[in-house]
Amino acid sequence: MTRERSDNLPLLDGIAASTLHLPAGQWRTIFDCLVAHFDAIGAETWASRFQRGCVLDSEGRPLSMEAAYREGLRVHYYREVPAEQSIPFDASILYQDDHLLVVDKPHFLPVSPVGGYVRETVLTRLKQRLANPNLVPLHRIDRGTAGLVMFSANAGSRAAYQALFREHQIQKEYEAVAPALPDVTFPLIRCTRIERGEPFMISREAAGPPNTRTRIELKSSAGHWWRYALFPVTGKKHQLRVHMAALGAPIRNDDLYPEILNRDPYDFARPLQLLARVLSFVDPMTGAQRTFESHFRLQ
Repeated sequence: MTRERSDNLPLLDGIAASTLHLPAGQWRTIFDCLVAHFDAIGAETWASRFQRGCVLDSEGRPLSMEAAYREGLRVHYYREVPAEQSIPFDASILYQDDHLLVVDKPHFLPVSPVGGYVRETVLTRLKQRLANPNLVPLHRIDRGTAGLVMFSANAGSRAAYQALFREHQIQKEYEAVAPALPDVTFPLIRCTRIERGEPFMISREAAGPPNTRTRIELKSSAGHWWRYALFPVTGKKHQLRVHMAALGAPIRNDDLYPEILNRDPYDFARPLQLLARVLSFVDPMTGAQRTFESHFRLQ
């Protein structure tokens, strides 16, 4: 079974339809196939989706629960998290034109639907607010990280902006609050190899050729908590958090590094002290130099 996003169907409360191609099997109905293959989603949930017209055929027409199964059939559906809790923070739009959208994301709000977050994401909210199903994040920052995120608003120009990230033509500056490192000389270049760790949601430094690079500068050094400027050249998952923890200065309120703390995801009292503060680049559509700065400030 393969799954993909379908951009040619209407949004449902800001949520884009997902598309899957049914695998080989002996099911009588499409409903039976979906229940069997999505074991984390109960039959009652799928029945509700069918009854509300949220499971569609290849032409975008609602399917009935008795619709016959056929291998390779293209089926559309809308992801839902029935008990999804509200996140009481929202992103603000800093810049918008026909091609580009730049927003300032708060702590705790995911960029895109993932896991138990579907409606409560920057992408879903923006699609609903702007009625633009073509919005696609050009990069991502962690749910716990605040700051700048860029979105493509136009499929025709998307590749030009994606190339900026792929070719390292975006200058990114982050800010972090972390323990003092009195024995380290700054600026420091951290080049290491980062791979997926165990459990799957974390990353780790490993032996082998470096695949990450971060320049770390000291901004202030008063007391136990120092303020650092971080300039990632590469963009591996959790790169800045892994690099700071490996130096012996895990970012303040980090619930994954150096150890997993299993905090309540809806406890908003201790935001990760990491901020995507500045993005700077030459706009490929206009040739103009653009620099954006977050309005958020770390504690």
